[in-house]
Amino acid sequence: MSDEKRNTVHAFRDDSLGEHDAVGLAEAIRRREVSPAEAARDAVARLRAVAELNAVQTPLDPPELRGGTGGVFAGVPTLIKDNTDYAGLPTGHGSAAFTPRPARRHAPFVRQFLSTGVTVLGKTRLPEFGFSPATEYETGEPVRNPWHTGHSAGGSSGGAAALVAAGAVPLAHANDGGGSIRIPAACCGLVGLKPTRGRLVGNDQSRRLPLDIVADGVVTRTVRDSAAFLAAAERYRRNPGLPPVGLVEGPSGRKLRIGFLLDSPNGVTCDDDTRAAVTETAATLRSLGHTVEPVGMDLDPRFTGDFLTYWGMLSFLLGATGRSLGRDFDRHRMDGLSRGLREEYVKRWRDTPGVLRRLRRTREAYAAALRGLDLVLTPVLAHTTPPIGHLSPTVPYEELVDRILAYVAYTPVDNVVGTPSLSLPSARTTADGLPVGVLLSGRPGSERTLLEAAFALEAERPFRRLQDV
Repeated sequence: MSDEKRNTVHAFRDDSLGEHDAVGLAEAIRRREVSPAEAARDAVARLRAVAELNAVQTPLDPPELRGGTGGVFAGVPTLIKDNTDYAGLPTGHGSAAFTPRPARRHAPFVRQFLSTGVTVLGKTRLPEFGFSPATEYETGEPVRNPWHTGHSAGGSSGGAAALVAAGAVPLAHANDGGGSIRIPAACCGLVGLKPTRGRLVGNDQSRRLPLDIVADGVVTRTVRDSAAFLAAAERYRRNPGLPPVGLVEGPSGRKLRIGFLLDSPNGVTCDDDTRAAVTETAATLRSLGHTVEPVGMDLDPRFTGDFLTYWGMLSFLLGATGRSLGRDFDRHRMDGLSRGLREEYVKRWRDTPGVLRRLRRTREAYAAALRGLDLVLTPVLAHTTPPIGHLSPTVPYEELVDRILAYVAYTPVDNVVGTPSLSLPSARTTADGLPVGVLLSGRPGSERTLLEAAFALEAERPFRRLQDV
């Protein structure tokens, strides 16, 4: 369905998926009101109905029906992000620099994800190697935001977020190395939880890096879906070094102390719509009996530059080892953002030991900021969702990086420290009705507290649904 005035696109309709979230659809399948085959068939039809979002990279036809009684999401249709190996499908990483070949086996996280019982319909699109907060390309169509197709769906899990928000599937795989779960969740009005480092099965490549900043997870339309996924994933494999989460089913009666931060630790000021969304969320939390007070975070002033240098190192390593992805890999065919990151790193590679040392020390500043607090409330992004093209890799590198740093000013801290962080839909922009997200972050292992607070906010201020626009 498409609304020309608002340029909205969604696939909600009267079929077996209806308006179910993943938990609701799984319950219908368990009651045999819907079969896994029907759910997959209708989800494929919905994917076709929102093809103009350009969010699917590789369809899997026929879908791999898991169904039966195994797993909390048995028979629920979903997709895997195209930077993660799924046996038999190519892994393209959003890049035109090589021709991907079919993966021989599932990535470890995919096996954990499949243990929940989901039906995989294919793979979703991402920007090249997940470096950009917008899922756009030098050539080819960008992934579009279903709330307004002239705007970004975010990145790097932009394809996943666009499809979940549009109702094609109830939840989808996402991962996050600097905000890539939480940014598209904020852009598309979804729930996006980046778990604690090590909470879920790790990524083979990122575990070999000097600082593992990547976490896998899902984007969903409801808090209960994110909570159910985390509990199910934990049943597959629980990290004994972290406190168990278990199944969180609603808010707790515990009153929290929550820090409140509007402008980012690196000095970026958020825009008016974002400021209003966070301020209103703080007021709601106070009305629920929580203590919400201003907090500062005294990061090293070199943090932003150091994080950018680290990303440059990742691009450099990809350029140097790309033939492992495809024999025809050509680093000169990487997009403008990837090339610029690599070239800047080549100028600064001697700084690497100091960069790593300072980034690892970020946990000390983070711990100091949370002393005496349970959670911190901030914006997800410094300004609201930009139009398509604002963050395109065709923008000259220096200008593009300036735009990214003025936009992504909050999320990377949790990747560096390894702490859990949750994006929630909070408000809509005054000019064009786009979603605005807020961010709750906590100490390592505090996912239960995050989810309980999220349940309370969802109950007090139900999330606006795209199909109601």
